[in-house]
Amino acid sequence: MTDAQPGARAHRARRLRNALVASVLSCAAAPAFAGPGLAGDSADQLVAAQSTSVAQTLTAPPVQLPQPEMLLASDINQLIALQTDKPVAADGRVETLLKRALTLIGTPYRWGGSNPDSGFDCSGLVGYVFRTALGIDLPRVSRDMAQNGERIDRTALTAGDLVFFGRGGNRIDHVGIYLGEGRFVHAPRSGKDVMVSELDTGYWATRFRAARRVAGV
Repeated sequence: MTDAQPGARAHRARRLRNALVASVLSCAAAPAFAGPGLAGDSADQLVAAQSTSVAQTLTAPPVQLPQPEMLLASDINQLIALQTDKPVAADGRVETLLKRALTLIGTPYRWGGSNPDSGFDCSGLVGYVFRTALGIDLPRVSRDMAQNGERIDRTALTAGDLVFFGRGGNRIDHVGIYLGEGRFVHAPRSGKDVMVSELDTGYWATRFRAARRVAGV
C-alpha cells in the first residue's frame, strides 16, 4: 500500500459519510451491517511482539447505500435515540460523545492511525473521540484502556461505555464504544471502515472480554 492510498480513502470517506450515517439510520432496528474480522490494536501488537497476526473473518451481506445527503444534527439525534432507546438530552456528555463517534462512520481503518485524515485503528478511534468530544485523554492502546475507569458487567452496559475484545484467553486487543441496544461503533480491521456492529450476536459476541465506564462521561 502506498502512502497516497490512505489519504485517498479518507477523502472518499468524507464524501460518503452522510450516506453511511443515513444507512445506519435505516438499519438501526435490524442486525448490524458489519462485524467481520478482528485486526487488533496496532500499538498493542507492537508492545506484545506476538506472532499471531491472522484475523478470523466472517462474510456480511453488502449494504445498499442511499444517495448522499446532508448530515443534519437531527439525524444524529435520531440515531442516538434509536440506539439508546431514550430521548436525547440537550448538551449531554454521552450524546456529545456518540455524535462525534457516529460522524466518523466510513473513515478508513489504518494501522496506527489516530485521526480522520489518515484513518484510525481501534484505539486510535476511541482515543480521538473521547479527546475531541469531551477533553478526556485515554491510554493509547486497548489493553491499557481496559484498566482505566470502572469495570462494568456486560448486563449493565450503557451508551458511552468502552467494550473490549480478544481472540483468545484474557488478552485484550480490540476496543469500541457502546451505543446501546447491543451495538457498538469501532474501527475493525484493515480493509474495513469505521462502522457499527452487533455485540450480542455473531463474530463479536464470543470475543467480548470486558467493559469499562470512563470517569467524566
